[in-house]
Amino acid sequence: MLIDTYGRVATDLRVSLTDRCNLRCTYCMPEEGLQWLAKPDLLTDDEIVRLITIAVRDLGIEEVRFTGGEPLLRPGLPGIVERVAALTPRPQMSLTTNGIGLQRTAAALRDAGLDRVNVSLDTLRPEVFQALTRRKRHDDVLRGLDAARAAGLTPVKVNAVLMPGLNDDEAPDLLAWAIAHDYELRFIEQMPLDAQHGWKRDGMITAGDILTSLRTRFTLTPEGQEERGSAPAERWLVDGGPHRVGVIASVTRPFCRACDRTRLTADGQIRTCLFATEETDLRTALRSGAPDDEIARLWETAMWGKKAGSGLDDPSFLQPERPMSSIGG
Repeated sequence: MLIDTYGRVATDLRVSLTDRCNLRCTYCMPEEGLQWLAKPDLLTDDEIVRLITIAVRDLGIEEVRFTGGEPLLRPGLPGIVERVAALTPRPQMSLTTNGIGLQRTAAALRDAGLDRVNVSLDTLRPEVFQALTRRKRHDDVLRGLDAARAAGLTPVKVNAVLMPGLNDDEAPDLLAWAIAHDYELRFIEQMPLDAQHGWKRDGMITAGDILTSLRTRFTLTPEGQEERGSAPAERWLVDGGPHRVGVIASVTRPFCRACDRTRLTADGQIRTCLFATEETDLRTALRSGAPDDEIARLWETAMWGKKAGSGLDDPSFLQPERPMSSIGG
């Protein structure tokens, strides 16, 4: 069991499959991109499946989320999903994606065993999408969302980040659109995980700002902590339900006390938190011939040392060296 000194138990594993991405979102990386991880440093498909197997079989992991970068850029993704789906006990599997490749892959991923998807879409306006992502791919994302819903990868969740001066006026429109298409919308506060280290607390759109904007058009009723459990999103019923909207307020309303996540990077490092400054190397142990029980112990030791919180509210907070694309969402 992956337990820490505060009694939290990790049952949710986030697995980054690549640090590469086919968008260049302003809040994530510069227009020219980043220096990607070298191929020999990346875990192979077999290594990923072995580590997930250890996590599920020996360490109590119940849910696996595949992330990136953009995980659909990983050629072996359907095979990885199929092999993880065959594990006993079978974990729930989801995917966080920018949606660009979903139109051609959604059905195959469902057939392989994927349960659902989270798709990032920050705006309904193609010109704003291009300004935010530096790519003309808005229609591709919309088609990918349609394909995910048609394939049964539901509930389809849409993640949106609001940026000042670009899309900060779109919260009500995004929610109305999500309701019309039966997607579950979740707003995410911009986090200090950009490669440029340009994040500023006083310039971000907060959860409070988002809720104020939504309430100009909708009545929101909080679901409450019991329904939320360890989920990162606070959720509200919209106009009495059944539709919901969520807000992930990592900065202004941190949820560290209920955190149940552990993270595996594409190069085989364990991270106990998105904002961790330390990592535990499983790749070296893996490639040195360590048996499963030794790798499990390394993982348990890493999680035992998990800090109480992200430290975002501490004046001495330092942004991690790795950007979001290299950590995994």
